[in-house]
Amino acid sequence: MKQKPYLTLVDVKTIAAAAEAEALANHWAVCIAIVDDGGHLLWLQRLDGAPAVSAQIAPAKAHTAALGRRESKVYEDIINQGRTSFLSAPGISGMLEGGVPIMVEGACVGAVGVSGVKSTEDAQIARAGIAALVV
Repeated sequence: MKQKPYLTLVDVKTIAAAAEAEALANHWAVCIAIVDDGGHLLWLQRLDGAPAVSAQIAPAKAHTAALGRRESKVYEDIINQGRTSFLSAPGISGMLEGGVPIMVEGACVGAVGVSGVKSTEDAQIARAGIAALVV
């Protein structure tokens, strides 16, 4: 039987703190979501001033990135290139940039999703959170 790494609560708090620090350093009001490898919510944080809808979008982006084991931007690009039928893919709704998978030893252990500013900035915050994870 194979073994794989998984996110601990300490890992989640480390990622969240680094993502929050990146957002605050840039004065960005966002919502930060962290999910496990099955897309289940482990952390949700809405910074002061973040739009209410961000609390729905951030977890959806994270969910999509975790299940697909790739950045949610990939799906946005597919749709923008004309494959709109991809919008009917079952079980995924966060097909916008800002969801980034957390890869450890070749395995997806979860994802970070961010919403509230430009999509490229959302992804920047997510990556900053993941970069703080020492593996």
